[in-house]
Amino acid sequence: MSGKLVSLSRARKARDREARRAEADANAAKFGRSKSEKARDEATSAREAARLDGHRRDEE
Repeated sequence: MSGKLVSLSRARKARDREARRAEADANAAKFGRSKSEKARDEATSAREAARLDGHRRDEE
């Protein structure tokens, strides 16, 4: 049984550090946008919603 010795506390801390970094990256992508990017995304979603509603069939 010759394997690499691993400190469990260091492994746990490294795992937690990576999880926090991933969460921070997700938040940066979600909230770290300029005003024009937010407006563009909002306009795009409104345009897509209007297009989808335009294809709605009337129920009689």
